[in-house]
Amino acid sequence: VQLQASGGGLVQAGGSLTLSCAASGSTFSRYAVGWFRQAPGKEREFIAAFRRTTYYANSVKGRFTISRNNAANSVYLQMNSLQPEDTAVYYCAADASIIVSSFGDPRHWDYWGQGTQVTVSS
Repeated sequence: VQLQASGGGLVQAGGSLTLSCAASGSTFSRYAVGWFRQAPGKEREFIAAFRRTTYYANSVKGRFTISRNNAANSVYLQMNSLQPEDTAVYYCAADASIIVSSFGDPRHWDYWGQGTQVTVSS
């Protein structure tokens, strides 16, 4: 499966953005999907994932919402109350066989989008 992330940009603190990730290929509904981010000089960080239900990192819980539209082969990340520390390149990921306990480890995800920059100004 190929993934294409979009929707990043510059936003002021307290603002909102919605990221999209379009997937190619069939049987998209069988894949777990996730979002990660990576700030300069930092490791890639898990944000959220969606298989049968949703999972969130504590740092974004209550502010970010992951959703998916299997008919459109797409996954979304609605981001509210953005803060400067949310500034990073955001990546979508997919995997057909990943287990829940591995969601947080980027090494366990097989497919990645190219990343989209999100910059939050103070």
